[in-house]
Amino acid sequence: MRSALLLLSAATLICGCQKDGTLSPDARPADAHRDDGRRDDDRGRDDLAEQGRQTFRFDTFGDEDFWGGTLRLHEAIEGAAHGGKGPGVSPATALAVGLKVDVDALPLAVQNAIAAGQVDLNSPDTTLALLDLNAVVGVTGFKDGNGGLKSIGIQCALCHSTVDNSFAPGIGHRLDGWPARDLNVGAIIGLSPNLQPFADELGVSTDTVRAVLASWGPGKFDAELALDGKAFQPDGRSASVLIPAAFGLAGVNLNTSTGFGSTTYWNAFVANLEMHGKGNFVDSRLDDASKFPIAAKNGFGHVKSEIDLITPKLAGLHEYQLSLPAPRAPEGSFDKAAAKRGKAVFEGVAKCAQCHIAPLYTEPGWNMHTGAEIGIDDFQASRSPDGRYRTTPLRGLAAARSKGGYYHDGRFATLPAVVEHYDQTFALGLAPAQKTDLVQFLKSL
Repeated sequence: MRSALLLLSAATLICGCQKDGTLSPDARPADAHRDDGRRDDDRGRDDLAEQGRQTFRFDTFGDEDFWGGTLRLHEAIEGAAHGGKGPGVSPATALAVGLKVDVDALPLAVQNAIAAGQVDLNSPDTTLALLDLNAVVGVTGFKDGNGGLKSIGIQCALCHSTVDNSFAPGIGHRLDGWPARDLNVGAIIGLSPNLQPFADELGVSTDTVRAVLASWGPGKFDAELALDGKAFQPDGRSASVLIPAAFGLAGVNLNTSTGFGSTTYWNAFVANLEMHGKGNFVDSRLDDASKFPIAAKNGFGHVKSEIDLITPKLAGLHEYQLSLPAPRAPEGSFDKAAAKRGKAVFEGVAKCAQCHIAPLYTEPGWNMHTGAEIGIDDFQASRSPDGRYRTTPLRGLAAARSKGGYYHDGRFATLPAVVEHYDQTFALGLAPAQKTDLVQFLKSL
């Protein structure tokens, strides 16, 4: 066991990422340091996308000052044995709450040791060694020089990447843009020794904060909580929604289930307000104290930072995200003959194509609708500036977006339930065979 841990720690020397969340000089793109008189946004699109890829996967935007420095989350991860709090977080525990391990960050010798059962996946020491290798998707550990951590930071990839499980459950090659539907964000944040900043922001007790975080469950997050303080719906259900996909967005007007803004708007919003990075963000709509009381009180519509670690990264991050295609449906995951018939139903009697226009499978232009127009309540829509829901792009449903249910909050557990909802809402009168065929077409997208 000791030799396996030493092997993991030593392998950090060949890892391409430094502990400040940036690439080490010899791991950056070959032209990252060139001085050719061009601005970053003048360079080739491939170069810009590669910069965005590194940002998406590894950049913390300086948010370690919040997650580690303020919430002290790293203390719960390292445990009392390394100067932290409690038992620490083992790889087994981390995998259980949906964190993933990038197998490509593990040297072959380490992979072999894990496969041979020579690495204790129930030891927090192994988690620290994996963080040393930058192998935990979406998380960066900052070492204290004494075998523990001095801070922890997160990246975009935490919520918007997963792995293909090719090595073992939760360990495999990265799948960027895929929603982390296994990730229990609330449980992870709830480990923090200091939740008082959230309590102060929301004007509630820390016990209430923990109860709200516990209500989210796997694959869900509530980005609007820090704007309006609405943690629960009128019927008592959590106000959290499913983590959205970050693939297949090229050509799509608005991002997230309630619109709010474009992809690059959402990147700035999340990096500043949710990740707590260091940057600048402007949205005067958040000054509306009646709609966004928490945001208005805290000035979230006018965030200013002397050190901006976010804005210079937005162009590359946007370029990379737009380069991520929606994954194809896995072979054998749908009936091809039925899907062909279902396409005719989709474009014809079911009227789906009136809003889900191929090949985007959303509306080109302003792709927004009221709750009444799609036969649902307007609770989540009312938390957004426009009070509407976005027409969701449909590609990748079977490949990456089935876990946790459908619609913004997973209210429909299956695609047949979605079809049944529309059949009843619009009195389509679909025959059972048509519904079945339509489901197979949706699975094929």
